[in-house]
Amino acid sequence: NYKVCFCLHCAWCIRITSSCLDNLLVILAFCWIYIRKFQSRQESEVVSTITAICALAIALISSALLPVDIFLVSFMKYSNGTYKEWAANNETRSQIEDTVLYGYYTLYSIILFCVFLWIPFVYFYYEERDDNNENKCSVRTHFVFSTHALLFLTDCFITFRAFVPLKVSPSQNSTQWDKIQHLFEELGSSHGLPALSFSISSLTLIGMLAVITYTAYGMSVLPLNLIKGTRSVAYERLENTEDIDDVEHQIEKLKSKCKDGRPLSSRDRHNLQELEGKLQVLRRRGRHLEIAERHCCTKVGSALRPFKIVLGIFFILVALLFTVALFISNLDKALHSAGISSGFIIFGTNLTNPLNELLLALQPVFPLDYILITVITMYFVLTSMAGIRNMGIWFFWIRLYKIRPKRTRPQALLFLCMILLLIVLHTSYMIYSLAPQYVMYGSQKYLSQMPSPDPTSGNATFGTARICDAEAPEDQCTVTRSYLFLHKFWFFSTIYYFGNWAFIGAFLIGLAVSCCRGKKSVIEGEVEADDSDISDDEYVH
Repeated sequence: NYKVCFCLHCAWCIRITSSCLDNLLVILAFCWIYIRKFQSRQESEVVSTITAICALAIALISSALLPVDIFLVSFMKYSNGTYKEWAANNETRSQIEDTVLYGYYTLYSIILFCVFLWIPFVYFYYEERDDNNENKCSVRTHFVFSTHALLFLTDCFITFRAFVPLKVSPSQNSTQWDKIQHLFEELGSSHGLPALSFSISSLTLIGMLAVITYTAYGMSVLPLNLIKGTRSVAYERLENTEDIDDVEHQIEKLKSKCKDGRPLSSRDRHNLQELEGKLQVLRRRGRHLEIAERHCCTKVGSALRPFKIVLGIFFILVALLFTVALFISNLDKALHSAGISSGFIIFGTNLTNPLNELLLALQPVFPLDYILITVITMYFVLTSMAGIRNMGIWFFWIRLYKIRPKRTRPQALLFLCMILLLIVLHTSYMIYSLAPQYVMYGSQKYLSQMPSPDPTSGNATFGTARICDAEAPEDQCTVTRSYLFLHKFWFFSTIYYFGNWAFIGAFLIGLAVSCCRGKKSVIEGEVEADDSDISDDEYVH
């Protein structure tokens, strides 16, 4: 029986590996198409393109960690609450848990490498070469200096946790010598994993800011854009032609003032310069509208209009479901957790959470719950992409880069992929906040011993299968590695808790702004006043 179970387990592993390879190919193909769609044809470069594709692929692969973690802990047990034969041994379960944990550390280490070294390495090199093409020696000097400075800051950041103990002394009445002795014990017991966990948690805080900024807005703008659609191309062309005629009339009126040889005043020259720039933008806009009217994608988009409306309604309902679930989860933590000092950690659910109940209800029908948790993960990634694409990349009130089809600079693509990497780090905690009980235990059940209702049976008991929660025996339910990883430091959990409230507020503000805005143009973002004529002509051709 053991050999049969082992063979079945190996066959299952081979099947999972084959499926992962297929998914990896799909992810790489999607990343290549996405980057090539937005990449500037004029400023494209092989190194930056490969870096952006790989970084985006790593972000998508990392987002699949949580569904796999939940699936593995759930796959260990039958629906009646008993362990499967191959998982009955505690040592076997520990090996699987360690494998999952090492998978987290491996992918998160790759993310650290990308965020702190690889992407800045390519960015600095391209930026220095772009600013100073002629002096190659100066390029190398600035490049090496920037990279080494970043490496120094990274080393200081990562080693901070390795040499600063965060656990307090177990005794409140301990002497100064006891505290010093505890300090050295903590320093001696420190190793790389806490430092890595601290670094990842710190990056997750930056990812939380990106989620509040981009994901919250993307969850509102993506469905509403699908529902509203775009403006009519014919109407836009007519409106643009009228604007061109009006500007040309104003220019002729200003030029008529100097027909007798008198020079224009400084104010009139300034107005003439502004009108000529506006006329140039309007003419370029007219060329783009003419191409869009003839393009087959515009006609296909009009035919798919009913499907877009249905998809937009579905997305907005999902966004509202997530917001309600997140509000209930945060309210549950505010009412039933131990407070700030514990990181607002709560075991199980005390208030009815619709998303958590939905996932638990789908457990009996394999694999609907895993499909749903995967869809939720990908939904966060896609809405984040939509938010970044619509807002662009900002540093406070300064707009750094725009994300536009076939017009995005390599630096902007590198920033986009870095932001997505940071967002993926925070996605796991967001999903935990949406469905805490399911993320902790998955579909696991345990046998609860209940007294027999038959009075003649004496002290006899019988076992009933119950869904795993905080009251379950420790050896009967396996907690996901993601949960342990997220709650390693209580003060990070506290910041995440307040970040969830900020996310809810940002989503509601973004929803109000998106509702008040009208339909977007069919060539939204394609024509800007600061675009060069050369790049615009290349794009049109």
